[in-house]
Amino acid sequence: MANPSEKLVVLWSSGDREVALKMVFMYTFNAKRNDWWPDVTLIVWGPSAKLLSEDAELQGRVKAMKEAGVVLEACKACSDLYGVSEELQGLGIDVKYMGQPLTAYLKEGRHVVTF
Repeated sequence: MANPSEKLVVLWSSGDREVALKMVFMYTFNAKRNDWWPDVTLIVWGPSAKLLSEDAELQGRVKAMKEAGVVLEACKACSDLYGVSEELQGLGIDVKYMGQPLTAYLKEGRHVVTF
């Protein structure tokens, strides 16, 4: 098990598709695939939940990340607001209230980047 300094959390909140493709997904997938970080978590939060629920290409890329070993989580409060919790669960994303888990990630010293 990796120590906290070897763990990356990518907090994706942007509803911008180009940000998803050119920043979030590119870095997150490659960080795991190339073992830049042994432990990578992607958190879907806010407007990104709606975008992901509507975009088949992004959904395919999320599935590829999951297959590569990226841990997928989404904020239930946010996805409920957009009415997309079931869609995200169907993609294999762990949909849960994220305030406490994110706080724990920060307190344990994980590296967190936001997009």
